[in-house]
Amino acid sequence: MAGRKAVITRDDIVAAALKLVGPNRSVSTLSLREVAREAGIAPNSFYRHFHDIDELAIALIDLAGRSLREIIGAARQRATTERSVVRSSVETFMEQLGADQNLLHILLREGTVGSDAFKQAVERELQFFEDELRVDLIRLAKVNQTGLYEPALTAKAITRLVFAIGATAMDLPREQHGEISRQLVRMVRMIIVGTQTMAKGGVLES
Repeated sequence: MAGRKAVITRDDIVAAALKLVGPNRSVSTLSLREVAREAGIAPNSFYRHFHDIDELAIALIDLAGRSLREIIGAARQRATTERSVVRSSVETFMEQLGADQNLLHILLREGTVGSDAFKQAVERELQFFEDELRVDLIRLAKVNQTGLYEPALTAKAITRLVFAIGATAMDLPREQHGEISRQLVRMVRMIIVGTQTMAKGGVLES
């Protein structure tokens, strides 16, 4: 490290923490001194921006969720059909597994191994994903006149499936991601076809 910076911002500390986490490194393992050293500040300066390391970790989870929603939401908006929405969303999601920012890794890792506070933060981000997907599913159903059974539950089923598969894929060799992506596209389409069929009365609830 060349030396400590005269002025440091909250975003600088977040950026430093992002450099330290990754596919094999949980946010929960970060230490305050480690983050301060990466940011180029004295440990005491950390407290000017965050109460403790847990508050920083939750800020990272919030940033990861917000950034990923923007990336995947933009991919969905560019698509015009249900088929293209599914493919573009899944492919964009899988691309983020190999991205340098480590954003998706944060959500996937902390949702399973983090503290209760971290898991609650991840759950909050997943619900944001579900809400935005629900709106897009309703929009597409109207445009394509396909019908949609329980949009909120459909969005939840898709979101939880994608993140569960992503958590598995994260620890697999990258050359396997292509096949996982293709399988995931088919699984999501199965859910959508099912909800469209139920909307038409083709499936009875048990």
